[in-house]
Amino acid sequence: MTMPYYVSPEQIMADKAEYARKGIARGRSIVALEYERGILMIAENATKLLKIGEIYDRVAFAGVGKFSEFDQLRKLGVRYADTKGYAYSRDDVVAKALANAYSQTIGEAFTREMKPLEVEVIVAEVGDRDFEDHEDNVLYRVKFDGFISDHRGYCVIGGDVDEVEQVIKAGQQPTMSMAEAVRLGHQALGRVSDVSGDLTAESLEVCVLDGTLAGRRFRRLLVDEVQAILTG
Repeated sequence: MTMPYYVSPEQIMADKAEYARKGIARGRSIVALEYERGILMIAENATKLLKIGEIYDRVAFAGVGKFSEFDQLRKLGVRYADTKGYAYSRDDVVAKALANAYSQTIGEAFTREMKPLEVEVIVAEVGDRDFEDHEDNVLYRVKFDGFISDHRGYCVIGGDVDEVEQVIKAGQQPTMSMAEAVRLGHQALGRVSDVSGDLTAESLEVCVLDGTLAGRRFRRLLVDEVQAILTG
């Protein structure tokens, strides 16, 4: 009688983690950073497949890794937010609850499924002075194993995180203008880009959660706007 092949649980988890890290590392970095009016999210992305999207009034999402997997998470987040906002109140849709839901979904896939999700996501919420206990901006990062962390000032996901963070950490200020934030994000992403020469506006996906807007705070910057900022 042959003995069944045995692999320790620790080795299985380590192999899953390594598999997920490799998939995520192939993706370009995404930067989320606070500026004077809200939160800027910027990614190197020359394709039509969007990495950054609106979830609800004050909440946005960014994902790296396998597109089909993180885009499915984005859609789940939209449905979750719409259902909660309809059943209770629009003010009850907050980034913390959404990030916890993502953490549970991603974590369960990591522990229960043979193949983990090759994703890493940011959930961002712009502060609202009229909303008690949510006056400040918040940034949550959810990793491939479901580990969730909150960040102040900035958050980076994807490949080459350490190098990108060095640039952002040295230059980020909560009082910086949107244009200064765009140029800082451009500089940080350019350091690790494989594109020869500087990253162009056409190669960037730039979105903001603008705290000065009424109602929906999410706005996607056009290529011409980004170009004007980079050359200004």
